[in-house]
Amino acid sequence: MKRRFIRHTTFIKTMVMIFREATTADITHIQTVRNLVTENVLSNPALVTNQDCEDYIMIRGKGWVCEADNRVVGFSIADLVESNIWALFVHPAYEGKGIGKQLHRLMMDWYFSQTDKTVWLSTDHNTRAEKFYTIQGWKPVGTYGKTEIKFEMTAETWLNKCESL
Repeated sequence: MKRRFIRHTTFIKTMVMIFREATTADITHIQTVRNLVTENVLSNPALVTNQDCEDYIMIRGKGWVCEADNRVVGFSIADLVESNIWALFVHPAYEGKGIGKQLHRLMMDWYFSQTDKTVWLSTDHNTRAEKFYTIQGWKPVGTYGKTEIKFEMTAETWLNKCESL
């Protein structure tokens, strides 16, 4: 009996991701990603202006973007003035690819290279974001506003997390 073998060819498309510091030229793309997310949706997108974004990435702190497929697909922004994570968002079509984790790492490494002050953020309850921040070592410390959970991260906690990676 003669065996027949069928040849299978599999093509795997790899995605090139570029992580870099955000510039003012990225603001419209940052706003696009921010307004496409399905969790932590802004009740009124007009409340976060392009000028707000520019102030946060150029004056108050620093931002990072991830580019893939020739477009910005994620961003993060840290605010040194208020010791706050102002934003970390990933385009819904690019979730689950490690983009948020890398943006978080870049942002937190920079933040704690600038200060040893505890940093805080807030997010909606029962979201993927809440789970993500808990996994990243953030500690819930109470509520923020009417519906959000407030998290904090100390420099010591971040450094310990980095040493364990």
